[in-house]
Amino acid sequence: MDTRAQGSDRFILMAVMILLTFGTLAVYSSIAFFAQNNDTSAFTMVSRHLMKIAVAVVVILIASKVNYHTVARFSRPMMIGSLLLLIMVLVFGEEQFGAKRWLSLGGFSFQPSTVAAVSLIIHVSVLLTEKQDYIKDFKRAFMPIMVWVFMTCALIGVEDFSTAGLLMGICLMLMFVGRISVMQLGSMVVLALLGGMLLINQSATRQDRIEQYLGQIKHIETERLLDGTGRQAQQAHIAIAQGELTGVGIGKSTQRDFLPTPYNDFIFAIIAEEYGLLGSGFLIALFVFLLIRGVAFVARSAEDSLGSLLALGCTLYLCLYGFVNAAVASGLFPVTGLPMPFVSYGGTNLLFAGAVVGILLNISKHKRDRRPLFYA
Repeated sequence: MDTRAQGSDRFILMAVMILLTFGTLAVYSSIAFFAQNNDTSAFTMVSRHLMKIAVAVVVILIASKVNYHTVARFSRPMMIGSLLLLIMVLVFGEEQFGAKRWLSLGGFSFQPSTVAAVSLIIHVSVLLTEKQDYIKDFKRAFMPIMVWVFMTCALIGVEDFSTAGLLMGICLMLMFVGRISVMQLGSMVVLALLGGMLLINQSATRQDRIEQYLGQIKHIETERLLDGTGRQAQQAHIAIAQGELTGVGIGKSTQRDFLPTPYNDFIFAIIAEEYGLLGSGFLIALFVFLLIRGVAFVARSAEDSLGSLLALGCTLYLCLYGFVNAAVASGLFPVTGLPMPFVSYGGTNLLFAGAVVGILLNISKHKRDRRPLFYA
């Protein structure tokens, strides 16, 4: 089938730039109260955010120039390094908000779970491509892939259950598209559920969040607001309700003073309050557009199976993070700590989201006629 080289997908790049712009405005608006309480200025924190955005844009440009086959060749060393970082964070990690998720090396602080998530998506895509000739074989195909997935998700899940759960879901979808046996996938789902239940039972905080989610009521109780029960979710709901259709206006959010992390985990609530249903709906539409563009155009038109799987994994990584962040703020999911790519304040997630987009853009440079991701 004819393969042709062309420029990167401009529509994906345009959507990412709009998300970055949207995020910068939302971060500036939501960070003022937090900065005041932490003896710094909003201008200083936004300046740092803009510097991180500049670095992320450079990463996008560089990654888009590196052939994705070259990236794939380093997937195993990347995974081994990621697993070592995950072990290090459990031993030497910095505790924030009751969990060890951050590791400081040489004065630079980052989240190893983000590094491991991107590395695992790349490695699973590579393994699925390499094992296509015997993909239904339990020992030669399924077991080697499952071991990498469970090791990584287990190490992440000890301190970051939401990331581990989302990553497991992405890997299952990749394995389904990569023609792993449905029976084998079913056994993996059962094991993942059992592992998830074990991780939940080991954490009182996770149990409380799930109980609050399952028992949440339709109206806000003053007593529950005062004692702090479910406070984050309740304040997010108030912010969304106050936004109504068109929002209260840019920079006029009141709930940013009450949400613990309005610039990160609950930034969607601030956007919904200031821009209303129209603004928040447009934000979700951008992620839907990325999902359609990444799967229907880039993955289906990739020059080989590796490109298809990598494009699918990268697209799911970006879009599912965005959807889950919005779902948490809206009360559809229990409270988690997942950022919204290119919108939330941050360093590690912004940097690796940029790398993922760069890989996606590189895959889009080499296309052939659209086809199923894999032939039966």
